[in-house]
Amino acid sequence: MNYQNYLEIRPDKRFGKPCIKGTRISVYDVLNWLSNGMSKKEIIEDFEELNEEMINACLAFAADKENKLIVVS
Repeated sequence: MNYQNYLEIRPDKRFGKPCIKGTRISVYDVLNWLSNGMSKKEIIEDFEELNEEMINACLAFAADKENKLIVVS
């Protein structure tokens, strides 16, 4: 998935945190909702501006970021 189609990082929005384009909803917000047990369907019901592809973009972004972490020992 090309998450760049759905996400943006702007210094004037949410202090430069990655957000879903056209919203102030951050990747962190979506990941937090999922980790607290909300389903994709529940998130979409609460935030009608979102769709499943946007939620998947947040997951892909987090996976990509995790893959790029450097371990220092």
